Amino acid sequence: MPGFEIINDLEKKAIVKLFDDGGILMAHGFDNIRKHFYVREFEDNFKKKIKTNNALAVTSGTAAIKIALKSLGIGQGDEVITQSFNFIATIEAIIDVGAKPIIVNVDNTLNIDCKLIEKLITKKTKAILPVHMLGFSCQMDEIMKISKKYKLPVVEDNCEALGAFYKKKALGSIGHIGIFSFDFGKTITTGEGGMIVTNSKKLDKISREYHDHGHENNPKLPRGKDSKSKPGFNYRMTEMQGAIGNIQLKKLNFIIKENKSRYKVFDSTLSDKYTRRSSVKNSISSFDTFIIFEEDEIIRNKIIKTYKKEGFGIKNLPDAMEWHCTYYWDHVFNKSEISSFKKTKEILSKAIALPISLKKNKNDYIKLAKLINKI
Repeated sequence: MPGFEIINDLEKKAIVKLFDDGGILMAHGFDNIRKHFYVREFEDNFKKKIKTNNALAVTSGTAAIKIALKSLGIGQGDEVITQSFNFIATIEAIIDVGAKPIIVNVDNTLNIDCKLIEKLITKKTKAILPVHMLGFSCQMDEIMKISKKYKLPVVEDNCEALGAFYKKKALGSIGHIGIFSFDFGKTITTGEGGMIVTNSKKLDKISREYHDHGHENNPKLPRGKDSKSKPGFNYRMTEMQGAIGNIQLKKLNFIIKENKSRYKVFDSTLSDKYTRRSSVKNSISSFDTFIIFEEDEIIRNKIIKTYKKEGFGIKNLPDAMEWHCTYYWDHVFNKSEISSFKKTKEILSKAIALPISLKKNKNDYIKLAKLINKI
């Protein structure tokens, strides 16, 4: 269930209060005429929720990935290992810093196949970037073992699994640096927006400088005379986004609880003849999407038709697979590379993703499961 489904007067009142507090829409400066720093509050609340030492709010999840890579010093000629089922933004961020994405196929969890990672590590490899897709955790123990063995930092792309856990740790908090997205279809939303979390003081410092034109935000200097040591860019979140983010974050537990109730009742009603997406041991998903696999194309199409007829629709698989699978990205990869992603394409082509939505109640999901059982 995305956060936009429960936007109400609380978000509206937060925006009104922002204007009552001076109407300062920028997160930096204007200290003498503002009453509150909304983005700073959002960052503080978020890091407490995820249990990391630092959190930095930025313009998007895509920007968050790029900034994270920049903070690690990744650039021209470097390689970053990631997975074949993601969103194009993951690849775009790697390319945008000058690095080359090295792609690993997925397994039946629809996340990175950890058994294949080591084979692709070279002297040019500078990071591993697992993506927790559609609410499910990657096998983080295995990834962190490889990280330690080869001294490679891990960037957790957790744009699609806020509220999910692995071994009681929030996804995004396990690697060296984690990123989140708050676009309009995500678990919580600020319209657009993202967050970078880390326990590293160094990585947080570099990220903060880079996202703010290189400003070091030296407390001894006014902003107009602030110190700087490296060029940056502008990926700053606005105060309006911060104000909305604070309200949405308070709703996160409710969202996950409601997701779970619908997910579980659909799962318990659906026949065992349908193969479910696998999850890794000791993980708890955000219950964002219920995925099954169906070999038979005729049956698969009937299921999709039923989902749509009953007003549920589908999510990314198969309707937007071409934007989430590297097999289709001939504008990024050559023919030889694309042929190596065929395994992922074959797995995803059999998958059907049902979105979990607050607009539908538990009885709606029970009814849908019973209809699917008859196919």
